[in-house]
Amino acid sequence: MFNRWGFTTVFDVASVLDNTLALRRRIENNELRGPHILTVGEPIWTIEPVYVREFLKEHHIAIPHTETPDQAVALVRDHATRGANGIKLFTGSYQGGGKVAPLPLAVAKAAVEEAHRRQMPVFAHPQNMDGVNVAMDSGVDILAHTVPQSTPWTPEFVSRLKSANMALIPTLTLFDFEARKGNSSDQEREAWIAKMIAELRAYSQADGDILFGTDIGYIDHFDTALEFTLMAQAGLNFREILSSLTTSPAQRFGYSEHNGSIARGMDADLVVLDTDPAHGATAFSKVRSTIRSGRVIYSEK
Repeated sequence: MFNRWGFTTVFDVASVLDNTLALRRRIENNELRGPHILTVGEPIWTIEPVYVREFLKEHHIAIPHTETPDQAVALVRDHATRGANGIKLFTGSYQGGGKVAPLPLAVAKAAVEEAHRRQMPVFAHPQNMDGVNVAMDSGVDILAHTVPQSTPWTPEFVSRLKSANMALIPTLTLFDFEARKGNSSDQEREAWIAKMIAELRAYSQADGDILFGTDIGYIDHFDTALEFTLMAQAGLNFREILSSLTTSPAQRFGYSEHNGSIARGMDADLVVLDTDPAHGATAFSKVRSTIRSGRVIYSEK
């Protein structure tokens, strides 16, 4: 999922916290080759989205429904104590049939305030415009996806989003995957993806903060070439895509003094590509070697 595609640090934005921490320990103890893992653990939601219910039931995973500010604060404190690095809110949780369960603003605010008090960034899955508004009004730091159930992003809306100092993770490949899984026609799939591309284009052109992300784990399409292709279609040049992979996340998450760029005294986290991304964005997916802390964790055979 990660080494092969050039990732030396990843931020997991929903998982069973104990499992992810165990995996992180194995990597840090050199039992496994892998990236540095940051995680939010289990998310905060009023009710789980419809598309994960069977998975949770099948694997006997119970994630509580958070209905009050006090419950949200308690969950953030629990996660922080156990070793989580951030918090994930489902400010909009898809219930099927076009219905979305919102996270009450008071609950979101309580979670964000407690997380920020502990210097933890907060991600949001918004789903629709109501979810985006809850994210902005509560002080969320990062939208974990573009927004499928959204009206077109006007300059006024983009200005609000930027004023909230919000970062955006496009995850455009996710929508291609979901459309194919739902047996949508090519026309429907292309129209849906074009909508997500338009959102990314609007925010990027306004100099909004863009962070690279894929949603792997939920989807099993690990190849990053399509994501880079779609980002380029949104108008991002190779330097902007490179920034979304390196300097932008390092600055957003507080690692820029020792990571995210190549300079004396920085961590020896490096990716060697086969070809120059200046000649095509998919070059970012053509990884020859991935080096973390001076150790090769992937090398092309």
